[in-house]
Amino acid sequence: MTVRIAVVILLALTGSASAHAFLLHARPAAGATLVSPPKDVNLDFSEALEPTFSNVAVVDGSGHPVTAAASAARGTRMSVALQPLKPGAYSVTWHALSVDTHRTQGSFRFTVKPR
Repeated sequence: MTVRIAVVILLALTGSASAHAFLLHARPAAGATLVSPPKDVNLDFSEALEPTFSNVAVVDGSGHPVTAAASAARGTRMSVALQPLKPGAYSVTWHALSVDTHRTQGSFRFTVKPR
């Protein structure tokens, strides 16, 4: 009987420890074409983030950084302020470490194209 209880507890702990911080929503959205340049990038995740080890970077079409400050993570949100952006394509790359120590990463692009 004790072995069964130990197995049930072990399975319960394993199931709850397998969460990852998946990107749920991005502003600007992946693939978006914007008439006005954004002032920041905000990423919302499915799990709380470890701020010290989670970051987001934004570069222009030539690979030059366009962030105005270091990125910040608080709770399930990561954000970074941007310099004034010119028309063109921009790449966002993020690395997230959830508080349960699982890592995820990804990237996407958006374009600024005034009318």
